[in-house]
Amino acid sequence: MIIRRLKEVKSVEWGNGQSRRFLLAADGMGYTLTDTIVKAGTKSRIQYRQHLEACYCIEGTGAVAEADGTMHPIEPGTLYALDRHDMHFLIADPHNDVRLVCVFSPPLQGDERHIFRADEFSQY
Repeated sequence: MIIRRLKEVKSVEWGNGQSRRFLLAADGMGYTLTDTIVKAGTKSRIQYRQHLEACYCIEGTGAVAEADGTMHPIEPGTLYALDRHDMHFLIADPHNDVRLVCVFSPPLQGDERHIFRADEFSQY
């Protein structure tokens, strides 16, 4: 059995916030579970080419935008799943951070971070 508390887990500055990583590849569960903060007012251009990701919003408001511009509002109680290695923008409203519980498959190693550039989607 694995028991972890927020104050004990690895915290990684992922690019536009903090990712507190509860489960990693080394834990042998087959997926990663994170508690992720997206900083207020940020817009993250992301594509996961190696992972599928599902995110459940528990605090804050924002949006996830598909590469074609289709916007999907995010608020507490909203889940979005990137089931096709989707290119997307993760947007936090200017007045609040967004807090997400995220699952990655296959699992993260633990130190992955995004590098944001204007001309491409960040990936890991």
